[in-house]
Amino acid sequence: MHELIELAASCLQERDPARKVTCTREVAALFRQRGSGAASPVRACTQSPGRPEQPSLVHFTRLAQRRLTTAMGRAAFLHALAHIEFNAINLAWDAVCRFPGLPGQYYLDWSRVAGEEACHFTLLVERLREAGHEYGDFPAHDGLWEMAEKTAHDPLVRMALVPRVLEARGLDVTPGMLGRLEAVGDAGSVRVLRRILDDEIGHVRIGSRWFEYLCEQRGLDPAQTFGQLLAAYGMQRIRPPLNLPARRQAGFAQHELDLLSQLAGTQA
Repeated sequence: MHELIELAASCLQERDPARKVTCTREVAALFRQRGSGAASPVRACTQSPGRPEQPSLVHFTRLAQRRLTTAMGRAAFLHALAHIEFNAINLAWDAVCRFPGLPGQYYLDWSRVAGEEACHFTLLVERLREAGHEYGDFPAHDGLWEMAEKTAHDPLVRMALVPRVLEARGLDVTPGMLGRLEAVGDAGSVRVLRRILDDEIGHVRIGSRWFEYLCEQRGLDPAQTFGQLLAAYGMQRIRPPLNLPARRQAGFAQHELDLLSQLAGTQA
């Protein structure tokens, strides 16, 4: 298992996007071959994520607001999604490398997530190229990885706030994105986003599973703990809409949906 963790760390550190995708697919396949019976790593293997020189990273308030009704606006939108998926590859491998002592299934789960995020990134880059652009052509922000750093000290906090808050936000907003893309006749991007949405429900469900497992191990109530973490990390402002059916599929209990709906000012 130690060898697999070192390989996962090499994927995390890889700077070139194409090589990161190739490394991720190969190492995720090795995890599948080993199976969930693999022992957990005895120590954390923490590395900084590798990233290319471009895109340039700016504060999210400096990113231009573009309309999906224009070709440039759709390209910028696809680029933003590709950047999220690139970060998601790193997040999945960091979850594998950073937290020792968990069941073998945990590492198998997150290696699978890494492989699927690599597939999402590839689909978006291909779609971006069809629009005449490359990953790196537009600036991006680093909010997703900043939360990874804030939750690096505790897998329970990581599972609560990255997959179940930040990544779950994609479940909420993607149906609206699909509607806007359908309205402008961008069938190719619609197909890609539908594929990503289906996979992301499973990714958030993995986060829910391991959040509940860690709460049980520590004798904590998951619902109460989730609410406390939202408050502690200033994540109580939730904008509607909430995709309640997708969140249910992703492992959110009804009392959690009630809390989120209350914070968003909607009805569960």
